[in-house]
Amino acid sequence: MGNNDELKKESNMEGDLQKSLSLRPNRRGDRNNQTASDKDSEAGFLSSGWASQDGYPVKIVWRKGFIQLVLVAGILWMLLILVALLFHIWSCQSTVSFLSVMCNKESKVYYMLDTMGLVSKPHRCPIPVANNPDKIIIPNGRTSDKIVKKLSYVMEDEISHNGSQSSPLFGGHISWKQREESFKLKSNMKVHCGFIQGGGADMDPVDIKYVKKCKFVVASGIFDGYDLPHQPSNISDRSKKLFCFLMAVDEVSLKFIRENATVKVDNDGGKWVGIWRLILLKHPPYDEPRRNGKVPKILTHRMFPEAQYSIWIDGKMELIVDPLLMLERYLWRGKHSFAIAQHKHHRSIYEEADANKRRKRYARPLIDLHMKIYYYEGMKEWNPKKRTASDVPEGAIILREHTAMNDLFSCLWFNEVHLFTPRDQLSFGYVAYRLGESFNFFMFPNCEYNSLFVLHPHTREHSSPIEWVKRLDELKNSNLRETRGGLGLFTPYPGNLKSVVLPNVTRTSKAG
Repeated sequence: MGNNDELKKESNMEGDLQKSLSLRPNRRGDRNNQTASDKDSEAGFLSSGWASQDGYPVKIVWRKGFIQLVLVAGILWMLLILVALLFHIWSCQSTVSFLSVMCNKESKVYYMLDTMGLVSKPHRCPIPVANNPDKIIIPNGRTSDKIVKKLSYVMEDEISHNGSQSSPLFGGHISWKQREESFKLKSNMKVHCGFIQGGGADMDPVDIKYVKKCKFVVASGIFDGYDLPHQPSNISDRSKKLFCFLMAVDEVSLKFIRENATVKVDNDGGKWVGIWRLILLKHPPYDEPRRNGKVPKILTHRMFPEAQYSIWIDGKMELIVDPLLMLERYLWRGKHSFAIAQHKHHRSIYEEADANKRRKRYARPLIDLHMKIYYYEGMKEWNPKKRTASDVPEGAIILREHTAMNDLFSCLWFNEVHLFTPRDQLSFGYVAYRLGESFNFFMFPNCEYNSLFVLHPHTREHSSPIEWVKRLDELKNSNLRETRGGLGLFTPYPGNLKSVVLPNVTRTSKAG
């Protein structure tokens, strides 16, 4: 019995041992299964860029490293901009020509810095004018004309007798052939230049007599009662004696000025508001007040034919710099005869046209048609290879010596305003392009322009129904269309404009 019991115990022990041995592979398999499952879950975390469980510290470190990298990159970029600006300012004052070229707005270096946003553009900047107007030396004689020696004007309109043109136009019925011929420079030229007989803008005989004595002129204009005359400040006694301050007005504006300011009448019948002599233009030549304002602005030499030098300022501006100092700074010092400011925002006329459409400055389809004609005739977008700092001026201040070439430019500029849209900033660059290097002008920085005057708001906002026209068919047989200006846009053009595609415009400024 004892032996049997011992045999049974041994048998049970062997069975337990076999069971334990048979269970080990299963546990290993379970462990393998668990490991595979864990690996799958880890792979899932790793596939999304993170490690599981033990990988959390890596995630935190990675995040901190990325944030630090971004901060360091941002700091380095700001330092780079600061260094570039400081270097730009220093180079502008440097006497080294290689460095000072960066301040030349016509250089590729300046254009590259500008497009990168690394050029500081202050709204106002100091004007390097002379200190004492009494010490300014006025040049003797006039600048000689090398190309155009004599300039005369078409005075009678060529009116057809088919009944379609019943009265003379102030700017004349200029044909496409006449327009093209006017850009061909000769020593003796005769061109359209406004003031066609019977076209309007008639001056009082007393004013015609007065302006004959004016050799130096500060001119301005107010039309349709949009402004009141603003008295210039910082004017020296010498300039008060030397300059005639002439303010062209229409009858609506004269009435408005009399109601809101003191108008004095001298013994000869001349009308004065402070230093300004009011020059009444009877019978406005155009339906559009803005187009009427271009008559004294652009055709200053026709209104004041004895003037040797003139400074035009818009009616909403108060001049705060002595005009004699301005002539010395912008004309005589650099031996220029025509000076105008660069536009603050735009360099290409196509960019300026886009801004005019956005701000409803004239009928959008007519602005497009105007630009298509210019593009068809070879006017390309501005680029740094052009000889001028910009194709778009800030035309509220213009300084001129009245040479034959400058007078011709003014005539051709006005003819474009007469034929197309009244937006003279669109036409300036085109006429300069057509005349090429024969017409030289100085385009000074916009920040200096803003330091010459104090800008006053209009007494009311200008509004014209034509500004809201969106399609050309809206102007057919419509009273929205002007009757005396912009007729070139409705005269069949001799070229194929249907194939013209205007260049795309990149808007560089919301304000523009």
